[in-house]
Amino acid sequence: MSARMKLVVAYLGAPFAGWQRQRNQPTVQGELERALAQVTGGRAGAVVGAGRTDAGVHAAGQVAHCDLPERLPPAALVRALNAALPPAIRVRAAARVDPGFHARSSARGKLYTFRAGWREPLLPWLGLRVATVAPVDLDALGAALRILPGTRDWASFTVPEPGPDSTVRTLFRVDLRRRRAGFEADFVGDGFLRYQVRRMMGAALEVAGGLRSPEDLRALVADPRPGAAIRTAAAGGLCLERVYYRSGP
Repeated sequence: MSARMKLVVAYLGAPFAGWQRQRNQPTVQGELERALAQVTGGRAGAVVGAGRTDAGVHAAGQVAHCDLPERLPPAALVRALNAALPPAIRVRAAARVDPGFHARSSARGKLYTFRAGWREPLLPWLGLRVATVAPVDLDALGAALRILPGTRDWASFTVPEPGPDSTVRTLFRVDLRRRRAGFEADFVGDGFLRYQVRRMMGAALEVAGGLRSPEDLRALVADPRPGAAIRTAAAGGLCLERVYYRSGP
């Protein structure tokens, strides 16, 4: 007998080539599956994540599910996995869930936060999750970010050839917070394409820095141009903070 387990996972993205398992590359999914195999004696199923974070992108609340031997208590599983995982990955919580729960298809939304500062921090650990960007006018940045929310075709903001799947997603809101020498921006949507958040952030920074007009940003949103020349903001500033489900994260 097996039971479906939901895991809430945090990780620093810098050591990994993203979430998704890859041959000959360290990935978060690969490390979790290795640790689960060690803990269960090879009886764990594949780990399925709520989404694929890019190389270098962090998570504070990534959600995954896997099917495990039913006898494993969640609290003991958390302890055992964290003993087997590299320090850059921590399992924050585990819970048995209904067999119909699916980390990706059951999700109703995601929150990503982009953190940026105007200069490199003098304390090196402070820069682990903060991107360094050129100073910009935060009022102009906020105005640019307010152009983005809505249900739109985001083809301008993903890979040049996104494939046959729909590139329509709903961005519910973007919230900008000022910090002493930088900012944080929250992006909440029903789902995000590859690079989408980083390219939305990059385009907004271009507007705030005078490198792109607000009208051009509106055109990129209203009239998608796959492969558009948009700055992709640094992966190290982006973190998947939370995945939303109907009954809670």
